[in-house]
Amino acid sequence: MTRSGFIGIVGRPNVGKSTLLNAILGEKIAITTSKPQTTRNTIRGIYTHLAENEDDDDLQMIFIDTPGIHKPRNKLGEFMTESAIGTFREVDVIIFIVDSAPDKGPGDRYILELLKQISTPKLLVINKIDTMMPDEFEAIFREYDAMDMFEGVYGISALEGTHVREVVDKAAEYMEEGPMYFPEDQVSEDPLRFIAAEIIREKILLYMEDEIPHGVAVEIEEFAEEDHLTRIGAVIYCERKSHKGMIIGKGGRKLKGIGKSAREELEALLGTKVFLQTWVKVKENWRDSQAALSNFGYREQ
Repeated sequence: MTRSGFIGIVGRPNVGKSTLLNAILGEKIAITTSKPQTTRNTIRGIYTHLAENEDDDDLQMIFIDTPGIHKPRNKLGEFMTESAIGTFREVDVIIFIVDSAPDKGPGDRYILELLKQISTPKLLVINKIDTMMPDEFEAIFREYDAMDMFEGVYGISALEGTHVREVVDKAAEYMEEGPMYFPEDQVSEDPLRFIAAEIIREKILLYMEDEIPHGVAVEIEEFAEEDHLTRIGAVIYCERKSHKGMIIGKGGRKLKGIGKSAREELEALLGTKVFLQTWVKVKENWRDSQAALSNFGYREQ
């Protein structure tokens, strides 16, 4: 028998949702940076475990990593928040990930109010325990556990993989008999073009530090797979002319560094040599343009 189902990973920005997804799958499919709102689309990661004996079931769990829920400031922000909230209605289990007590900020309290309105089983995950003192973790644990709205409260370090297995095992209890939605060796629903664009965008966020805000989008114009080479042409869009110069850098050095870092990761992912070309263009205020958002792939899930 096969058991399968869907699990939503939700939380405010920068609590470690994408890092948790990568830890569950054992490989990187979602980009991660220290900057809030790195994830823009819902990203589906596929975890498959085949039965090792006749008494066990085959298991496939589709984890949905959502954008951080926050008060939107533009149409892109609205898309991201609506996308995350929509996940509540689609899944069999919700993993709500936090890294502090609920009284530390309005973001967690807002999500808690949303979760109270639905009957979907919910697991509470306290992330970043590797940065907490034991008494700090215990206080946070007791506060969430006392709410009596979660099927389990877990402390983990997504970055180090600590106690991640316990969360997966608990979520698996809610999987019911169903189809094997994806091939057993597939770990992501997203096409390679999307993953390539996300990797390039990650490198921009890492290289630019705080110089460039999140007004950057990446569009893959060419993705051609040959025998031992993949050709990728990518356009980096920013909102201001001044940002274009900052992304390119003096003598093109910044853009070359971004391209080199992205190319190396893409080669490891694809298992081929990669010829990557990048261009930088200005599209003013694209985050408030519905047409631009659609062109860049930010559509309703």
